[in-house]
Amino acid sequence: MKQEKMKVLLYLKKSGLAKSGKAPIMGRITLGRNVAQFSCKLSCNPELWNPRESRMDGKSREAVEINGRLESLLLSVQSAYQALLSKCCPFDATDVKEQFQGSVQTRCMLIERLDILIKEKESYVGIDIKEGAIHGYHSTRIHLQEFIQRKYKVSDLAFSQLTENFIHEFGQYFLGECGFQESTFYNAATHLKTVCRLAYREGLADVLLFDKAKISKGNKKLPKALDKEALDKLKTLNLEDLEEDMETARDIFLFACYTGAAYCDLMGLSKTHLVRDDEENLWMKFNRKRIGVLCRIKLLPEAIRIIEKYRGEERERLLPQMKYATYQSYLKALRLREGIAFPFTTHTARHTFATLIMLEQGVPIETVSKMLGHTNVSMTERYAKVTPQKLFEEFDRFLSFTEDLRLTI
Repeated sequence: MKQEKMKVLLYLKKSGLAKSGKAPIMGRITLGRNVAQFSCKLSCNPELWNPRESRMDGKSREAVEINGRLESLLLSVQSAYQALLSKCCPFDATDVKEQFQGSVQTRCMLIERLDILIKEKESYVGIDIKEGAIHGYHSTRIHLQEFIQRKYKVSDLAFSQLTENFIHEFGQYFLGECGFQESTFYNAATHLKTVCRLAYREGLADVLLFDKAKISKGNKKLPKALDKEALDKLKTLNLEDLEEDMETARDIFLFACYTGAAYCDLMGLSKTHLVRDDEENLWMKFNRKRIGVLCRIKLLPEAIRIIEKYRGEERERLLPQMKYATYQSYLKALRLREGIAFPFTTHTARHTFATLIMLEQGVPIETVSKMLGHTNVSMTERYAKVTPQKLFEEFDRFLSFTEDLRLTI
């Protein structure tokens, strides 16, 4: 059976003028006597539309972008027509339209488009992009795909499957379960927005996703460590029976202060991570979830008491499970109640462990580095700020060392 040739016409629907004065651009597929219409999901000022060329006149940025998307759209219609021809079965204009609309929605996926962007960026390394920036893109890709696999049980998503809430759900996973800081997620969210903006320009997405999503840049300065007074306040805080969840959040935070473990690692700790050395001291051994580095932490009496408090026959985990958003909200409430001036997070707990619990007690920085699961000591040095107390102690030690010395000429 001979198939009729297909014709495609693009035109303005002038009866559907918007308040901006622009008219929607429509498409009409004609196959023999059969006709099917579709929306191009684009609009144009009627004065700038060229009906003979089926495109927008001019060389403005808007004209170049719209004409590019129209050309891409026409290619997609032609590809749909050829795909149906190859099946050697009768079809009409409506079949072409449905084939085309389906292919537009699924022909390029989120991770697939991100991979293309990364390859484009890699070609400019050393020219106008630093190599470190590429590592950021690769990190975004890894954690974005992990999030998609965990939540949606697939390896990739079409742009049509994304909702505005997707970026916020990804943020909760990135900050909570992966243990990154807000400033790092801001970069990942920027990468995601860039991909979606490109997809919209190329006609792969019907809407400009996440354009108005507000993402906190976070504070790139190092989180402050709690001083001994603030830590004692939290430890001795008497919470009512009705505030059991808040007490649990407080204990999880204190445990982080006494061990230096990040939230994502705390929630995965179980009895199998506890070991004793030859002197019967209790240690905690686990691989950091974010980077896979082995941590070995000797447990302080305060940390052991918290483990004992929540020990149960039926519970395999060392600590009660609490969602990251809930945990953060309780920490904020605790901070306001105790009048602590700065917000504390899981990173505050790690800094408290490094500065107050370890370094101020004279523990070598190399040992602290191993306990924190850092890949090198230079990362730990960021934590090792000299506190006034440590300065006075070191100066007194210097004076005691030099008091018997005599100056000789």
